[in-house]
Amino acid sequence: MKNPWLSKLQKLAFVAATALPLLGQAQTISSELTVMGVTKQSDGKEQLSPVTAVKPGDLLQYTAVYKNSGKQSAKDMVATLPIPPETEYVASSSVPATAMASVDGKVFEPMPLIRKVKQADGKLVTVSVPLAEYRFVRWPQRDLAAAASFTTSARVRVISTAATLPSAVATSATR
Repeated sequence: MKNPWLSKLQKLAFVAATALPLLGQAQTISSELTVMGVTKQSDGKEQLSPVTAVKPGDLLQYTAVYKNSGKQSAKDMVATLPIPPETEYVASSSVPATAMASVDGKVFEPMPLIRKVKQADGKLVTVSVPLAEYRFVRWPQRDLAAAASFTTSARVRVISTAATLPSAVATSATR
C-alpha cells in the first residue's frame, strides 16, 4: 500500500528524524512505519487488523520499527512519529511510555503538553494543549546496537471525514 495520508513533509520528517547518529560514523538505519486498526472483541480483548478505510471515531495504531544493519552501534538515535492531520493522539498510548510530544515538530516536551493562555482579565493561566493539536511524538535519544532493532508505537483516533487511509512507509537512512 502506498501512503496517501502522510504528506511529503511528514514523510521527510519521519525519515530525517528516524536516526540521527553522530557524523562520521557509518551506520545504516532503516525504518518501517505500519498502521493497523484497533477493535475490541466481544470478550473485551483488543485486535489489530489491516484497515481499508477510515471514518471518524476509528482507532489506529502506528508502529515504527527501526533497525541498525550496520556493524557498529548507532549513537544518539532519535525516533519521531508524525501524527497525521485529521487525527487526535490518544493519551498515554505511546510505547515506550517515555515519549515526548510536539505541536510543531521543533519543540518537544513531556506529555501532557501545557501552555500559558492570557485570560480576558489579563491573568495568565496554564491549560492543557488539546490532544488534537499534537503533531509529533518523539522518544528520547538512544544508542542502537549493531544488528539490533527498536520498536515504538502510538495510537490516534480519526476525528474527521477528511482523513484518508495511511499505509506502510519503508525508508532507509545511511550515515
